[in-house]
Amino acid sequence: MRIAVIGYGAIGRFLISQLNCEPDIETCAVLSLPRPDACSKPVVDDVDELLSTRPDLVVECAGHGALRAFGEAILRHGTDLLVVSVGALADSDLETALRFASSAGGGKLLIPGGALGGIDALSAAREAGLSSVDYIGRKAPAAWKGTAAEKIVQLDRVTEPHTFIDCEARTAALTFPQNANVVAAIALAGLGFDKTRVRLIVDPQAEGNVHSYVARGEFGEISTIIRSKTLAANPKTSILAPFSLVQTIKKRSGLISA
Repeated sequence: MRIAVIGYGAIGRFLISQLNCEPDIETCAVLSLPRPDACSKPVVDDVDELLSTRPDLVVECAGHGALRAFGEAILRHGTDLLVVSVGALADSDLETALRFASSAGGGKLLIPGGALGGIDALSAAREAGLSSVDYIGRKAPAAWKGTAAEKIVQLDRVTEPHTFIDCEARTAALTFPQNANVVAAIALAGLGFDKTRVRLIVDPQAEGNVHSYVARGEFGEISTIIRSKTLAANPKTSILAPFSLVQTIKKRSGLISA
């Protein structure tokens, strides 16, 4: 199986390093602007050059802007696209454009489970009768630095858990693109961006990133919580997020079946 990767930041590098030991999976190209100083894989400058390497799957690891810039072209080309920046789909215009491109070209838009478990169960609950989904994201102050949280709360002065935003998933995903991709995954699997409630918490005692949600409806109730260590190169990212990409790729290559 041939994959191409967009982005050579913390997640892109981690993903490529994990797949290096898989002889049945070849990373045929990396699209990164600016070009990285050192990369063991072929580096290209634009999406046409990326697609010319004939990948079976493109993995976006470069942020919301990259999905906006390259997503439509990849899907219209007929190539499947695995998306890290799920939060970008909170932009309804972008979501519509990508779905139309997928329908027109045949490429599939793939959403990984990311840092959260229970996504399959949540999708099943939607079919069985889902009435409410409430998500809570809890992270240490360092994980919120460089985000809009700095304008809402003085992160260096927080001494106890503090909820700094309580809103619907669309606002959370668009306001915190580096932190709230898991919010978008829950919204897409469940009730959608406008009916999923979100609370984001800064907690100086948090060890890693804590994701939890409760879903209720005619089917009953789902309650899940995950305490994940963070990626060493980026405290905003739960380490399960890139491993979710690895698992998705291995499933598609036939290396694992469940």
